[in-house]
Amino acid sequence: MFLQVHYLTSYHASLLNRDDTGLAKRIRFGGAERLRISSQAQKKHWRDWMMQVTSLPSAIRSRHFFSRVIKHELVREGMDDALAHELAYYLAQEVLRASGEKDALDSKTTLAMKQPVLFGRPEAEYFKKLIREAAAQGSEEDAKKYLTEAIKESKSNIQSMLRQAGLGNPAVGFEGALFGRFVTSDILARVDAPVHVAHAFTTHELRTEIDFFTVVDDLAADEETGAAHAGDMELGAGIFYGYVAVDVPLLVSNLGGRDRKEWREDPDGQAMARELLGLLIQAIATVTPGAKLGATAPYARAEFVLLEAGEALPRSLANAFLEPVPLDGNANGLARSVDRLSEYLTKLEGMYGDSGETRYVASLHPWPRQREQKSDLSTAIEGTLRAIFEAGEGAGEGA
Repeated sequence: MFLQVHYLTSYHASLLNRDDTGLAKRIRFGGAERLRISSQAQKKHWRDWMMQVTSLPSAIRSRHFFSRVIKHELVREGMDDALAHELAYYLAQEVLRASGEKDALDSKTTLAMKQPVLFGRPEAEYFKKLIREAAAQGSEEDAKKYLTEAIKESKSNIQSMLRQAGLGNPAVGFEGALFGRFVTSDILARVDAPVHVAHAFTTHELRTEIDFFTVVDDLAADEETGAAHAGDMELGAGIFYGYVAVDVPLLVSNLGGRDRKEWREDPDGQAMARELLGLLIQAIATVTPGAKLGATAPYARAEFVLLEAGEALPRSLANAFLEPVPLDGNANGLARSVDRLSEYLTKLEGMYGDSGETRYVASLHPWPRQREQKSDLSTAIEGTLRAIFEAGEGAGEGA
């Protein structure tokens, strides 16, 4: 079972995603250069928004997890600073060694890891619990022995240990359950990403310009005839096509802890997945992945969203824009882009046949196909989630 999301969003003069030189990211597609928004930039902003609106456990991606989360919170709870530091350092070594990372810490002083690692909030609570129990053993030596044995015991199945400790799912936080965690580890379980995000790109050729700006020194305005500072930045405007595919059974498995083949028999995992997918679609349609917010206010909402649910293998509709959409001023470029998607989808069905997805369309623009009826976004989201999680009940409403 897959969920697929296709969307079109038009942004005015903005700098949504920059490269290492400060210029707008771009890609050549179909022989023409396009503006681009990386998948990483999109996911970062979606995660940040979702964190504010869900009660599911979140995650922390940082080099400083053991110092600024584990040690800091233990000290705030009343543990002696020196003891908390020593045991956090020892735990970090044991965890990372068990994960195959022998020299992953920069130093004992900072407790910083050499690269950011994603830890779920339940994992943080579990590690703090281990340190509190270790500290209660009496001597520092006994405390370290306790941590060593606890890590050995946890190594085979930390997910089970977390559930037994009543610390909830998902262990890696909802971010890890959605977007995965790559580690070469036993104790820190690798989590495959069920949400696959394409780089968004403009349906038309790139059009940018350099914006030259100056700054006036308020306290020296009567002394200077020129600007106190001058600079420039690249701005662009465009209609972006974006695409997301979600492996629903894998998402349910990540959330509930059961095998993906049993996702239909996992009500807890399904309930969490249903909530997250609804929020993810809302984020895709409404959250701006924008740099230079103060200078450009690049806030926009998708004007077209196509949702698909079904068992057929996912496929992007990006090739609808292999030939760039012309922007000649005689027609709405976004409406033309919607027409292109409709035409391409019809051609795919002509070649491969009906793949059986349930589809819903939310759009400000006409949708030429008769098979899918337009609705508001909330109706489209609810209908799609019913089609996924209620075994086909009401699945024909959007198709």
